Amino acid sequence: MTEMSDTALPARLAEIRDEFLELDEPDRLQLLLEFSQELPDVPAEYADHPELAERVAECQSPVFIIVTVDDDDRVAMHATAPAEAPTTRGFASILSQGLTGLTADEMLAVPDDFPQSIGLTRAVSPLRIAGMTGMLMRAKRQVRAKRPS
Repeated sequence: MTEMSDTALPARLAEIRDEFLELDEPDRLQLLLEFSQELPDVPAEYADHPELAERVAECQSPVFIIVTVDDDDRVAMHATAPAEAPTTRGFASILSQGLTGLTADEMLAVPDDFPQSIGLTRAVSPLRIAGMTGMLMRAKRQVRAKRPS
């Protein structure tokens, strides 16, 4: 496995990655479960308007994300994922917590292979890792679409 460049990894995502890599595989799954329980609620203005969120087709579970960019160019990622899909929910939580608060440029610079870097590629199926990658790619696309050109 190739090492990702730390230069493009914002502090919170690097911290999350390191938390996972310090653990044995079974403990990594437990940490992912903890993240799944910490998925922030979607703000009311979006919760009442599901049509504003984008379905992440790469995920088997119904996962929806919405990414905003405020006037200060700060990103916020919101996601919904069913409680009965803790792996997917955990991935959504990691990205939501790790990307929210970054500038749009910082967020767009997050390496596309971040999901492969947190040490879960052997613990969960490739399909699930692909789901997290899909969340990241869609979040980046939303940021690009919402920025003035």
